[in-house]
Amino acid sequence: MSTPTAPVPPVVVIGAGPIGLAAAAHLSERGIAPLVLEAGPAAGTAVHEWAHVRLFSTWSEVVDPTAEKLLAATGWSKPDASTYPSGGDWVEQYLRPLAAALGDRVRYGARVTGVSRAGRDRIVDADRDTQPFVVHVQRGDGREERILATAVIDASGTWSLPSPAGGSGLPALGERSAADRLTYRVPDLRDPAMRTRYAGKRTAVLGSGSSAFTALASLADLAHSQDDMETKTVWVLRRGLSDATFGGGEADELPARGALGLAAKAAVRDGHAEAVTGFRTEAVERDTDGRLILVAEDGRRLPPVDEIIVLTGFRPDLSPLSEVRLRLDERLEAPVALAPLIDPNQHSCGTVYPHGHRELSHPESGLYLVGMKSYGRAPTFLAMTGYEQVRSLAAALAGDTDAADRVELVLPETGVCGGSGLFDTTDPPETGAAGCCATSAPVPVRITTGTPDTAAASGSCCGA
Repeated sequence: MSTPTAPVPPVVVIGAGPIGLAAAAHLSERGIAPLVLEAGPAAGTAVHEWAHVRLFSTWSEVVDPTAEKLLAATGWSKPDASTYPSGGDWVEQYLRPLAAALGDRVRYGARVTGVSRAGRDRIVDADRDTQPFVVHVQRGDGREERILATAVIDASGTWSLPSPAGGSGLPALGERSAADRLTYRVPDLRDPAMRTRYAGKRTAVLGSGSSAFTALASLADLAHSQDDMETKTVWVLRRGLSDATFGGGEADELPARGALGLAAKAAVRDGHAEAVTGFRTEAVERDTDGRLILVAEDGRRLPPVDEIIVLTGFRPDLSPLSEVRLRLDERLEAPVALAPLIDPNQHSCGTVYPHGHRELSHPESGLYLVGMKSYGRAPTFLAMTGYEQVRSLAAALAGDTDAADRVELVLPETGVCGGSGLFDTTDPPETGAAGCCATSAPVPVRITTGTPDTAAASGSCCGA
């Protein structure tokens, strides 16, 4: 009498966002059982939080081809490929139908709190690679669960861990105590409550990427729509301004991304919000009226503001991976082989070379960070890049090395980028430096922008 064969554990995918669901689709196509664990109540929970923001990629660039084939079998119709979805459109018309097509391969209310090898902490070498992964899960009802996995693909993104206002990378002094007047997301000013919060107020916007451009545009639109001279914005940048600040413009192969930069450039020329450059925030203080005062490392103090919108980027939450062996770049917190390809000092979204399983590998065989999380602190991510990542990984896990090593993606060139490093200097980059990241000496400027609908935002670069 033969002994029953134990079932093969699934490949656990952490996160039911665009890249996690695409990973599940590719694994399924390869005959590998995926199990997607999503902390939120539905697919695309993080994307839904910026539902009001319009992507600067068209539908043709934010739908994974393999996922599209899976959806087509359900009778799904792809939206007009030439139009630009909002985050809400992406969720309702693509991510949630895709999750439904994957069925019980996606679980909700399942927060991953830890990943390890069964019976092995990170110190133990013996038979390590022969042991399955064990994934610790906290369920929405409080129950804990441990799930065995043959491999783990972490597509949980970086949305849950925004970078602080402090120029040192740590929260500014007083930042936490001013939490009632701070937000780390682009506000939805279509919401009456949000309009009331910012209308007639003086707001500081910290950051220099496309999310900051979108916030500036929204605040400008609020002021114009109410003909309200009291609604003011101060744009606080750690770096200077130059033509390169605003991306590829008309040369951008993602036209809406180029338009976003051009709108911001025109705003500088035409004038609406006061900008302060070369300002690294050290402290957030309150005046006697309870308004907030930003204080720089060099001692400069800005006039009081009523609200602060901090859009200084995101960073990966690596705490659930403390018991597995990662090899990460010391600056970007990205896989060491990937980091030189995505360094924001050298690359925009479109100059990142497509990459796959080799660049994403770690000493812990079978463990991968993908999507925005694989980029660590670099803001140059495109959804298309993530789809190429998971296509390669699924092929590698299926043993198809030729397909895993093959490049099947051509990226649009130029674009809006952001980050640190050269961005915090006032020296021009060396001649011939790649990317869109040149800087100039700090100068005082004023800015005006269009509406969020015409200046599409950072859904698919630097955050999708």
